[in-house]
Amino acid sequence: QFVESGGGLVQPGGSLRLSCAASGVSVDYYVIGWFRQAPGKEREGVSCIWRSDGSTVYADSVKGRFTISRDNAKNTVYLQMNSLKPEDTGVYYCAATRAVTSFPLLKYEYDDWGQGTQVTVSS
Repeated sequence: QFVESGGGLVQPGGSLRLSCAASGVSVDYYVIGWFRQAPGKEREGVSCIWRSDGSTVYADSVKGRFTISRDNAKNTVYLQMNSLKPEDTGVYYCAATRAVTSFPLLKYEYDDWGQGTQVTVSS
């Protein structure tokens, strides 16, 4: 139902825009989150966008550098990533949930996951 794209190799300081395209469901019906997982590390929440008013939440590590947005007409959620750092490297996943019971950047809040897209920040 959710397919990520847009990953790749970028130099430190560069930018990438990830896309999370939904099929069969409407993105504005869900809270959509972006997560990432580096090798040997736990999957961590990066950002999310609420289904109702489109308000957003960011992890401290990406505040001011990443921007999440939603295009209802294209049924897609984006993650614009600027000023990328090597520590941003990992597989990025989008995920969806109808309701958040605790904190919106916790992975177990989410039910449906995409397959992930690799982001590598390296010179």
